[in-house]
Amino acid sequence: MNFWLFKSEPDAWSWDQQVAKGAEGEEWHGVRNYQARNNMRAMKIGDRGFFYHSNIGKEIVGIVEVCRESQPDSTTDDPRWDCVMIRAVQPMLRPITLEECKAIPDLKDMVLVNNTRLSVQPVSAEEWSFLCRLGGVDP
Repeated sequence: MNFWLFKSEPDAWSWDQQVAKGAEGEEWHGVRNYQARNNMRAMKIGDRGFFYHSNIGKEIVGIVEVCRESQPDSTTDDPRWDCVMIRAVQPMLRPITLEECKAIPDLKDMVLVNNTRLSVQPVSAEEWSFLCRLGGVDP
């Protein structure tokens, strides 16, 4: 299993909206960055990810699961763009802010800390376990 982080502005698509989609999940569409697209192309069903509120809040608020592997993005006719489908698994009992992540030496190499603009990014297994424990959930 691999681990990821999905960023969304909560006024565009929030954790509560993701949860409301239930087991069906939601297509993670609209990504127009090649590195983020390639990350989605590498995802497998069952991979887990953090749901991160960017712009407003700047915090990890929940855990999601990939429930459909990469397919063409339904919001465009441009064949370059793909997306996965994700479903909510559980909220973080304690959201973790970007500022907290930046202040923790064990997270100094985390993509979120070093490239805050990438909308879909990998998370190492060590970072995953550490952040889950910090957020009060079982890794």
